[in-house]
Amino acid sequence: MGSLTLQSLREAMKSLLDSPGFDRVLDKMKLLSATPGKVVCEMKVEEQHTNRAGTLHGGLTATLVDVVSTTALLYTERGAPGVSVDMNITYMSAAKMGEEVLITAQVLKQGRSIAFASVDLTNKATGKLIAQGRHTKYLGS
Repeated sequence: MGSLTLQSLREAMKSLLDSPGFDRVLDKMKLLSATPGKVVCEMKVEEQHTNRAGTLHGGLTATLVDVVSTTALLYTERGAPGVSVDMNITYMSAAKMGEEVLITAQVLKQGRSIAFASVDLTNKATGKLIAQGRHTKYLGS
């Protein structure tokens, strides 16, 4: 692992969530664990996270895939956030308001200039898969 510690990773995520930018929509997300190339977070679905049907908004799901996979990339030997090249999300079930969601990101491969990650969103109580994302990032040379 690079120079990041679990505490500095928590601080980096906090500064991201405390910023005036878009990422502040994730202010309720908590970092549970991090090992090199793998990060697990959780978030309780609140009204601000829902769509008109009262379930986790698909756009927020995509943001979770983006941010948590990028955090997993930061917690690797190279420690580079990269720039998104491609991202896809498959939605399998709904997360209702009040439910706890686990967000688990895993770096699948990190080369010299491209990295690949997968992210699973699951219902914390039931283990049911809510969505699965794949994220490809350009890391530079």
